[in-house]
Amino acid sequence: MVTPFSEDGSVDYAVAERLADHLVNNGSDGLVVCGTTGESPTLSWQEEYQLYKTVREAVAGRAKVVAGTGSNSTSEAIDATRHACDLGLDGSLQVVPYYNKPSQQGLYQHFSQIAAAVPDLPIMLYNIPGRTGCALAVETTARLAKISNIVAIKEASGSLDQASQVRYHTPAEFGIYSGDDSLTLPVLAVGGCGVVSVASHLVGPQIQAMVQAYEAGKTRLATEIHLRLLPLFKVLFIDTNPVPVKVALAQQGWPVGKVRSPLCMADESVGAAISDVLQKLSSSGDLAKRV
Repeated sequence: MVTPFSEDGSVDYAVAERLADHLVNNGSDGLVVCGTTGESPTLSWQEEYQLYKTVREAVAGRAKVVAGTGSNSTSEAIDATRHACDLGLDGSLQVVPYYNKPSQQGLYQHFSQIAAAVPDLPIMLYNIPGRTGCALAVETTARLAKISNIVAIKEASGSLDQASQVRYHTPAEFGIYSGDDSLTLPVLAVGGCGVVSVASHLVGPQIQAMVQAYEAGKTRLATEIHLRLLPLFKVLFIDTNPVPVKVALAQQGWPVGKVRSPLCMADESVGAAISDVLQKLSSSGDLAKRV
């Protein structure tokens, strides 16, 4: 979920509440708050905690709320995750520590210490080497999957082979979620169970229909939906996420504001490309009406 900002750059909690409700009413089974798309690197912990509370109250009983409480400091991640647990959230997304590039043993110790600190809170690992500069090896994921409250991974390596290997080396109940909208259907085919989505801000019901079609054995229908949505999946990453999705939401009437520095809003060519895709999806009936 994106983090809406007011014109003065402060978090707009009222819009966050509306958006959370909208997403749950339009296909999302759960919401990740303060992840990559939520611009967590430029949010203070106080802002994040308030967002957790706001979203939890907005969707109470209707969807899971997962807090992005990862950090490249193990002690900081533990403190934030304990806070999320105390707030009654449903889970935590734990990104691979960035910049300091720990070894695989260091990664194992990092995640296992966080899990031990909140034994009753489900944890989703988050492997995104393109942003962190450090990849979570399949073998390390398999070791971590043996810890009772490490229950899933958001696999955003872009590698289907990686996802396949994780599936092979982990128990069937360990959830594998695509971290890329365009790879959701292929990840389902190698044993995944869903997606932590950006495009769901705009086409949540269609993504939900695609996943359900695949699970029901209607693979041709799932492929048709995937191909209809593929231009949107791609255009939402023509600039750094979440810049394009904020542009798209603004074009749909959502007052989500700009991105925080050092990110900056896209030029007119990006906006035009997004608008073209949205218009085509609207014409085909695959895009919700403007708010």
